[in-house]
Order: sequence, then C-alpha cells, then structure tokens
Amino acid sequence: MKTNTIFEGAATALITPLTPDGVDYEGLGRLIDWQIDAGIDALVIAGTTGEGSTLTDEEHREVLAFSARRAAGRVPMIAGTGSNDTAYAIELTRYACELGYDAMLVVTPYYNKATQKGLIRMYEAIADASTKPLVLYNVPSRTGVAIQPATYAALADHPMIAAIKEANGDISKIAETMALVGDKLDLYSGNDDQIVPVLSLGGRGVISVLSNLIPAETSQMVKKFLSGDVRGAAEMQLSYLNLINALFCEVNPIPVKAAMHAMGYCSDDIRLPLTPMEDENRAKLLALMRGHGIL
Repeated sequence: MKTNTIFEGAATALITPLTPDGVDYEGLGRLIDWQIDAGIDALVIAGTTGEGSTLTDEEHREVLAFSARRAAGRVPMIAGTGSNDTAYAIELTRYACELGYDAMLVVTPYYNKATQKGLIRMYEAIADASTKPLVLYNVPSRTGVAIQPATYAALADHPMIAAIKEANGDISKIAETMALVGDKLDLYSGNDDQIVPVLSLGGRGVISVLSNLIPAETSQMVKKFLSGDVRGAAEMQLSYLNLINALFCEVNPIPVKAAMHAMGYCSDDIRLPLTPMEDENRAKLLALMRGHGIL
C-alpha cells in the first residue's frame, strides 16, 4: 500500500504574476490565498505555467520562498525544480526541501534531451539529493523526450520517487505505464482534457491549468469520480472541454495569463519568447469564460 501520496484531487499549476520590472508578489499572494480559500487540493509553484523557465535564478528562488511562506502549510506545496542542467535541478531541489515544500515537480530535460538511460540516471541523482518526494513530469511535446513505461518501472522503487505527471496525451501509453507501476507510483493527469480518462486508469488527480480559473470546480470533478460518481465527473469534463481547448489554443501559459488578467488577478505581462494572446483568440476565450459565469 502506497504511503507517500502527495495529494488527491486537483493541484493548480499556478501562474506567476509579472510586471515589466519583475514578479508581482502582491498579486501572487492574492492568488495563493484565493486558490486555497476556494478549496484547491495542492499548488505547484514555478512550473511550466508559472514561467519557471524564464524566471531568473534569484526570482525562481524568491518565488518559491514567498509562496511557501504565504501558503503556510495550508495545502501541499509542490516546487518546480526541473532543468536541463541536472546539477542546477539538484541545487533547486535541495533549496525547496529546505523551504519545506512537500514535493518536487521535475520535468524531463529539454533541448539537450536524453536517452532513457540518461533519464534514469538524472532522476536517480535528483531523488538521491532530495529529502522530499519527486513527481516525474513527462511532457514530450515541450521537451522533445518522453519517459517510457519501462523507465518508470526502473525508477518506481526509489523511496523519493512518488508520482507521475503524465502529459504525453497517449492514453494507451499511460495504460501501459500503470500496468507496470500503478501499485508503486501515483498518477496525475497533466492534460485538463484527459482528467477523467486518466482517473479511469487509476489516477489520483490532476495538475491543472484550468484550475487557475476554476479551482473549486476542477477539484470537484476529481472528487466526483473518486467518490463513484463517474457520470457526474464525465459530464463536468465534457462541459468544460471548449474552455480547456481555448486555454491551449496558444502555447501555455499565454491563454491562462490572458484569462487571469481578465479576472483581475494579474497584468498581461508574459516573458519572451512568449507574447500576449492574439486578439481573435482572446475574444473567443473571454466569451467562453462569460458563458461559464467566470467573468
């Protein structure tokens, strides 16, 4: 029986509010408080959606430190500490452990990529350096490398490797993975359009972009499924499908930043090479948000 489950339900892959001069910490604090008050089950800080890859080293560390202080233990906190530089990932992971984070989200290396042997050695090195569990983050559309089911199996017995955030989009491959490691690693959907399908394969929840906008409803979708209301969860999944598609019609986090700006939680500032949302796509996104009563 697994004893190192980090959370069950929905974790928000939180945006990082920015200004032309840096991080908007007042806005970040408001977002953290709102998410927790709305009933989110966990928060991921400085991941893909949080623009961790374009935060400076100093900003990345301060965002992690500020967020841990603000959350103050109210929900499980997961730090984005992945990098294509393993030594830097280890450094960030140790720092987040010292801050009291409950887990680390560690993406596969991007640009330099890796063989499956390289992935195993990288994740073992980071896990060996960590005092908190890792969530292995597989998103080959962004990194150019995919974790194969056999690689998960090779890593599953490490005491500091607890879970998978799976965003490969391939349900058959996810099923193959769970057949190998479902009794050893927790599975979280990394795609909002596949929350219920992933739950049906034994998933524990989702690490979500959608929940930036609707934390309570995203958590409810998971909890409906896990409590046995599969039909109700599926109805929620399908009802939000157009909104989810709009949140990914441009590269994440461009659309979710536009959405949160419209909701009054942040400016529309986003770091290059990403640029603000195209006007036509923004209009469609905001119309869908109005249709769901979000605006």
